[in-house]
Amino acid sequence: MPDSIVKNVQDMLNEEKWTRAAISNYSINNFKELDAIIKAAREQKILDELKEVCEEQLSHTRNSIIALYISGMITLSRQIIDDSAMVNLITIFVDNHKWNIVQHLCERILDWGESKYALKMLAECYQNENEMEKVYPIWERLIKVDFEETEIVKTLAEYHEKNGELDEAVDLYKKAIHRYLNKKLFSNVRDIWSRLVALAPNDIDFYLHVQSKTARNISEDKAAILLQELFQSCHASGDIETSIMLLKLILQYDEKDSLARKELVDCYREKHAEHSQLDEYIRISNLAQNWRNVHEAIADFEKHISFDAGNFVFHRTWGVGRIASVKGDEIVIDFAKKRAHAMSLKMAVGALQSLGKEHIWVLKATKKKDVLHAKVKEDPEWTLKIVIKSFDNACDIKRIKAELVPGILSPGEWTSWSTKARNILKTNPSFGVSQDNIDVFVVRDRPITLPEKLFNEFKAAHNFFTRVSTLRAFVEMAEGDIDSEYFLEMFGYFTAWIKSYNQANEVIVASYLLVKDLVTRFKHLNTGLQFNFSELFEQINDPVAVYVELKDSQLRQQFLSNIKLFVSEWPDVFVKLFPTALNSTIISSLEHEAFEDRIIHLVQHSYENYREYKEAAIWFFKEKSTTDWLEKAGISYEKQLLTLVHILQTCYREIENHQNTTENRKTSRQLENILFKDGIVEAYIKEVDEDGITRLYTLIEDVRDLDAGIKMRIRNTILSRFPKFKFYGTEEKSIVTRGLMVTQSKLIEKEKQLQHIIDVEVPENSREIASALAQGDLRENAEYKAAKEKQDILNVTVAKLKDEIDRAQIFDPSTFSAARVGFGAKVTLQNTTKNVEEVYTILGPWESDPDHGIISYLSPFGASIMNRKLKEKFNFKIGDIDLNYVLTAIEAVKIE
Repeated sequence: MPDSIVKNVQDMLNEEKWTRAAISNYSINNFKELDAIIKAAREQKILDELKEVCEEQLSHTRNSIIALYISGMITLSRQIIDDSAMVNLITIFVDNHKWNIVQHLCERILDWGESKYALKMLAECYQNENEMEKVYPIWERLIKVDFEETEIVKTLAEYHEKNGELDEAVDLYKKAIHRYLNKKLFSNVRDIWSRLVALAPNDIDFYLHVQSKTARNISEDKAAILLQELFQSCHASGDIETSIMLLKLILQYDEKDSLARKELVDCYREKHAEHSQLDEYIRISNLAQNWRNVHEAIADFEKHISFDAGNFVFHRTWGVGRIASVKGDEIVIDFAKKRAHAMSLKMAVGALQSLGKEHIWVLKATKKKDVLHAKVKEDPEWTLKIVIKSFDNACDIKRIKAELVPGILSPGEWTSWSTKARNILKTNPSFGVSQDNIDVFVVRDRPITLPEKLFNEFKAAHNFFTRVSTLRAFVEMAEGDIDSEYFLEMFGYFTAWIKSYNQANEVIVASYLLVKDLVTRFKHLNTGLQFNFSELFEQINDPVAVYVELKDSQLRQQFLSNIKLFVSEWPDVFVKLFPTALNSTIISSLEHEAFEDRIIHLVQHSYENYREYKEAAIWFFKEKSTTDWLEKAGISYEKQLLTLVHILQTCYREIENHQNTTENRKTSRQLENILFKDGIVEAYIKEVDEDGITRLYTLIEDVRDLDAGIKMRIRNTILSRFPKFKFYGTEEKSIVTRGLMVTQSKLIEKEKQLQHIIDVEVPENSREIASALAQGDLRENAEYKAAKEKQDILNVTVAKLKDEIDRAQIFDPSTFSAARVGFGAKVTLQNTTKNVEEVYTILGPWESDPDHGIISYLSPFGASIMNRKLKEKFNFKIGDIDLNYVLTAIEAVKIE
């Protein structure tokens, strides 16, 4: 049967005649018959053979209709972006004016996905038939896949405007203006700008984006022309604030624009018409005088204009005050503790900071604390707007916290409040990010759409991989329309990297992988890439370094996948990458492709060179429950444990020498958990013979920085099996850890004490300082000095407690050994000098109570007793008195 299909097509090709008469006799049914043949070939899995026959025919008869159609449809069905055969076929029928066939062929192409060529030809078919109601929907589809098409976008916008569909018209005009900008056609840009300003005068953020792009793509003077037209619209509508902002932008492009300067003065006069000192401040600042630098004059004027009766100001010593009056050159201010304070206007402008009535400092000074606290807690959105606007409409989370904690919210309240606040900042359209810093938030006068919000975050991000994740988020969200200008600009950022690179580094690799992924998902994206991954990989000097610098887990996985698919020597590359990547995909790929010998060699190499491949050795040990490559590599369990202890010792040594401290601390903690916290070493000790224990413990004892409590516990485990075990190379001792040994109950008590100071005493002290500051002159302010002294004491106490708690290690009573004196021991001493018996309990400095016989192991006397054996004699000197002791008893004290 398969042979009969191929033979049938071969016969059809041999009989085919290419003449105008033959073409004119073609009908849609002919192509439907060819579709049936293709379907049968697909079911019998002989598409490759059928395509090969057609391509052979085309090699000598390039206009074979049958061969073009079958070859083209098979190619399209495989989602390969190659419609050349179908384009050639359609051209034949266009030249012969067979528009019904052209329409059918276009529709068949579109069955497999959007195609710019097919959509254009289909629209042409409808135009030829004068069916314009069908043309417009096709054009709507076309502009979503043809990013270069501009005139059709404009035509569609005019069509929707004519039909009264203004929202659709505005969206299309916006798309058209961006496309004309990309082509630097300013006359078209200006024409559409005028239409948009008339249709959507309030979309200021969009206009600001377009003018910025105009300044960048065309010229600043052209951007100023657009802004002047927008200014006229805003001014006519009475939007003075926006008008002033636009005039400032125009003057940034051309500070000598006298018309814009005059209009700015007029706008200021409108805005501050009720200000008692308006004319005087315009005169003082020389705002209307062209000889003075316009930007300096604006800053000077805006500083002065904020000083008027009823307005609030801030002084670094007296705090918030309210202007009582302004008379000539004298200004009178009422501060909380300094009423009717007079100063010259010049001094006020230099010494005071003007505050709006809704400034957070004003609210703190004028509202009752409980009322403000309740409002802040119940309305995070309001609070965020207040705080952000208080500081030139630009705040990061750190600044927001500083304004609220501890003055309004406690540290505990901040934790839950900030979670809600972060979510609001991320999702609420009233908030955006600064154009210069993604961590700085702004309040928007007009709500922002989620696509625009993500686009702004993309522009503000300085980190390349943050931009990667932002573009992904844009694509994945429901509104993330990939034919939007926002997407195209972001997408273009990455394609620009690929098209202009000189060296294949992590940025180029990441851009390639991201773009390739998007093109695979959205077939119509045309990047013009002229190389593939294997060619790119050949230019990578160090694949390991590239993998490390790919700060994105998805890109790392794609990097590995592409290496396996397109790099012939991928097993060698994978083996080289694994010690750094530690990715299970590498091992499973090598295993699946029968490269077990490579894995075994990798395991052996990692354990033989454990200093260089620490993480790899640990990884194989942790993952052995899935596939025991260690066993296959012939590495005994004892060698595995000994290697891990060696690695632990290496980490401690490198930490001491300040080498890769952060990574070594992380690795050492991981090993401590694996070996000791999880009980692996102790479980091994309970099973292995005495010689094996000797080899393992001797190595553990040599790890000088390992917690002595751990060593003590291991010794006790060994002694429980072999009571007469000899610890060669060391003596039994109960050395206390380098940290601070404590009992659990004392640690809990200290943690509660620290939390009380932070949550209660520190906020109370801050209020005391604020109250004292409000009293004015600090030189004779006893309350202020006392509060500051208390603040110093609290800071020292907090720092000391934090340090001690960080160093604290809870004593485990199960590790107690009566062989020598250690933490938790109750000792009986015979004072031979005074011939009396003395009993002491050895604990830590937190538990120390000498009056009740409890002494710290860190005290001079406690330290002299530590590590003594039963019956051991020792001497202790107090001043000029020598005391002689004999240790007569050691027992464990009961610790709660």
